Amino acid sequence: MAVSLIGPISTPPVADWIDPGQLLADPYSSYERLRELGPVVYVPQFGRYLLTTHPAVVAAEQQSETFSSFSNTNLTMMRALGGRPMLRKDDPEHADERSAINPTLRPRQVTNVWSPHFAENVEKWIDHLLEVGPADADLNLDFAAPVASQNLIDILGFPASVNVEDMRRWSTNYIAGIGNILDEPEIWRRCEESQAEVNAVLDELLPRMTKAPDASVTSHLLQVGLPDDVVRANVHLTISGGMNEPQHMITSMVWALSNHPDQLTALRTGDAEWAAAFEETVRWLSPIGMVPRETTSDVDWFGYTIPAGANVGLLLGSANRDADVFANANEFDITRNARGHLGFGSGVHMCAGRWATKAAVGEIAVPRLFERIPNIRIDESRPLHWEGWVFRGITTLPVTW
Repeated sequence: MAVSLIGPISTPPVADWIDPGQLLADPYSSYERLRELGPVVYVPQFGRYLLTTHPAVVAAEQQSETFSSFSNTNLTMMRALGGRPMLRKDDPEHADERSAINPTLRPRQVTNVWSPHFAENVEKWIDHLLEVGPADADLNLDFAAPVASQNLIDILGFPASVNVEDMRRWSTNYIAGIGNILDEPEIWRRCEESQAEVNAVLDELLPRMTKAPDASVTSHLLQVGLPDDVVRANVHLTISGGMNEPQHMITSMVWALSNHPDQLTALRTGDAEWAAAFEETVRWLSPIGMVPRETTSDVDWFGYTIPAGANVGLLLGSANRDADVFANANEFDITRNARGHLGFGSGVHMCAGRWATKAAVGEIAVPRLFERIPNIRIDESRPLHWEGWVFRGITTLPVTW
């Protein structure tokens, strides 16, 4: 039985011109072409139906009984993480696992427990950035990645034997695996290597936390009595997004503000709010570009038919540039009301770490960076590098001062 939203119904347009290399370099021009084709577009290179507009994505997130997170055919995330995490489950199983970690990631807990750690880590790595010096500094390598890594080590309750490079490598490999829709063997090899290393840490950590619980995400997963394999799958999940998104948000905010100096000045004079700058950056440069779903039945969606069992991609990055929802959507404007952006998803699967990321990046890391190094700027004599479209961010950002 088909689920109907809007009629009349027709076959979705096909985008056989999609170039994966162009998506990696800059997906936004492709997103614009996809939106022009329609809210539902089939891409044969990926074997997926892509939802391209803000209304189509939001409505799908609200109908998880039709657009399911669970799949027995699209196993990319499960292979990357070595198990099925909560993001690839529907309620009630998803809710059981999500409720385990919610308490330690709520705004009050973030403020009282985690923000002091975030602030300490930011000061340490600004010191390191200054030591590297203005001729050689890379904001991602020397600040954003290690700050995000150490914050995640703290939130997970991992031991001091785990260093920021370990966490960065694990997260990078997991993210590459989750986005490995072209099935590259070398990416799977690195994922398996990272899974083995993380599981070795958990072999020692989980028994200790069982006896001595703490405020960490790992401990909270244990405290509610979840099975060992479920705990491990969700720790691997947290490692993937828990470093990737904050890391990319730091570099994206600095890059965006550096290219809009008038808006940076407004922040410094108090005429604009850092919280607004954070939300606008999430909208404009979505760190999560696409999330996967699978249809449980034939569905008539915004005038187009999607068959049962189809792989569907919700294009958050495209939805956030939908001009019918956000005026002048391709422009960066921290004075706009970016409420309703989908940078961290929506519905029951909205990113659990969004409050921690906003505090760590928008309230602490980026404001403090511009405070301690007032004339920091992009070094245009050295190349910068963007990467990804399923997950997207700046991986090399040379800066000077």
